[in-house]
Amino acid sequence: MYRILIVEDDMTIAYAVKKHMEGWGYEVICAENFKNVLADFAAFSPQLVLMDISLPFFNGYHWCSQIRQISQVPIIFISSAADNMNIVMAVNMGGDDFVAKPFDLNVLMAKVQAMLRRSYDFAGQTNLCEHRGVILNASDVTVVYEGMKVELTKNEFKILQVLMEQKGHVVSRDKLMIKLWESDSYVDDNTLTVNVARLRKKLEETGIVDFITTKKGIGYIIE
Repeated sequence: MYRILIVEDDMTIAYAVKKHMEGWGYEVICAENFKNVLADFAAFSPQLVLMDISLPFFNGYHWCSQIRQISQVPIIFISSAADNMNIVMAVNMGGDDFVAKPFDLNVLMAKVQAMLRRSYDFAGQTNLCEHRGVILNASDVTVVYEGMKVELTKNEFKILQVLMEQKGHVVSRDKLMIKLWESDSYVDDNTLTVNVARLRKKLEETGIVDFITTKKGIGYIIE
């Protein structure tokens, strides 16, 4: 079952499209947090996005460019601003197609199905983990926060991945060391401390402050 994210602030249109697509067997959600569409994207990990241009806070071009930093998922713009300039802008910002409002739901569905057929010869899913606006991307071993991207080392990535997957729970130093051991590199206790310190520094340089908390004598937690 394909997952589709609808980014449309006219809820009458959004829910009509959602209902129609669910009738075809797709899993569909409508974005609700227009201040941070990227968080909804990362949490749902859709395989196609329908994106309006005129949105509260930031327009669809902004969110298209943000998504393109972490994913090549197909994006179809849906907008009444269907002049040539907006169509060209949509494509230049990373959009894959453009459907003008008002549209026929069956025509939109045909375009969505064609786009999904063309797009998913590749191993298709975004591999993302999101918490408090911080997005960990396994496909390119990076962290994205408020438009800033930073590359991680293999060990930094594994540490952050475990902590984010176990958010709200303390992860022991032993568990983190076992995770790193399984990556074919032996690490002693001091090396773990150094890796966590370097990871924290990279996060802080990206604007992510106080994300990892030390529980003295036990381990680390992301709350």
